[in-house]
Amino acid sequence: MIDFEKYSDEKSCVTTLVTLPGGNNGVNVLMKRTDLVHPVISGNKWYKMKYNIVEMQKQGIDTLLTFGGAYSNHIHAASHAGKLFGFKTIGLIRGEEHLPLNSTLQSAINNGMELHYVDRTTFRKRETEEFLNSLKEKFGNVYILPVGGTNTVALKGCAEIIDQIEIDYDYICSASGSGGTFAGLVAGLQGDKKAMAFPALKGGEFLEKVISDLVSNYTGKSFSNWQLNTNYHFGGFAKLSRELIEFTHEFNKLNGFELDYIYTNKMMYGIADLIRKGFLKSGETIVAIHSGGLQGNEGMKEKVSKNMIKN
Repeated sequence: MIDFEKYSDEKSCVTTLVTLPGGNNGVNVLMKRTDLVHPVISGNKWYKMKYNIVEMQKQGIDTLLTFGGAYSNHIHAASHAGKLFGFKTIGLIRGEEHLPLNSTLQSAINNGMELHYVDRTTFRKRETEEFLNSLKEKFGNVYILPVGGTNTVALKGCAEIIDQIEIDYDYICSASGSGGTFAGLVAGLQGDKKAMAFPALKGGEFLEKVISDLVSNYTGKSFSNWQLNTNYHFGGFAKLSRELIEFTHEFNKLNGFELDYIYTNKMMYGIADLIRKGFLKSGETIVAIHSGGLQGNEGMKEKVSKNMIKN
C-alpha cells in the first residue's frame, strides 16, 4: 500500500489570511493552501485521487483510465500520479489532436500517459453504460475515473481537508467544476458551519443535484448548510474578462502567491463581491480553498493577453 504521507506535504497546506483587492471590509478572509500539498499533483487533485488509487490497488488493477479536456488539471495530475506511483495511465481527451501539443498534454505524454482523442459527441456519452463497456472491451481491465476525478471515493480525501482546518470560521468556500471537491467538503462538515461553492462554468445549477447525490451516496445523509453561487462564471468555463484578470493580478500582488485563471480567481472575485454587497459581513471568517490548478495558467496566457488588449 502506498504511504501517501511520504510523498505529500499536508503540513505545508497552511490556512493564511489574505487581502482582497478593494479591501476586506472587516471580513476575515483566509485561504487553505492545498495547492502546496504536492508540487505537481496539487490541490484538490491530490485529495480526490489518493483513495481512488488505493481502491484501484485493492481491485488488483494496474491501469487508470480517465477523461479530460486539452488543458485539464486532472489529466496533468493523473499522468504524474501514474509515473510517481508506478501504474499505467490512459487519457481520453475531448476533441481533436492539435500539434504541437500544449504543455498540459505534452507533460502527460512525458509522464507515460497514453492519449486517445474523442469527438465531443462521443465524449458526452462517457457516463453511459454502453460507452463504459466499450472502453473495457477496448482497453481491458482498467480502473475508470470520471472527469475531474469526481466519484464517491474522491469525497473521502476531500473531506479530510476539513479536519486540517484548525481555526474557527463561518463559511468554507470552494470553486467547483465537476462538484467532487465541494461535495467532499460538505461531507466533511457533517452539517456544521456553512459552505458555498462557486461554479466556474455557465449553467452550473445542475451541480446542485450532482453534489446532493454525491454527499448522500457517501454519507447516507443530506445537509442544508450549503449553497451554490452561480453568478461568477464570467461567461463560461475558462472565460475571462479584463476586470477578472485585473482582479487576479492585483490579488497575486497583494498576497505573494498566485490564483489560477479558471477556478480560484472566480471564487475569490465572488467572495470580494459578496463582501461589497454586504452578504458576507464584518466580523465573519471565511476560509476559501486554494485548489491548485496553476499548471493551467501557462495555457491561459494567450487568452489573458487578448483580454487585456481589448478596449
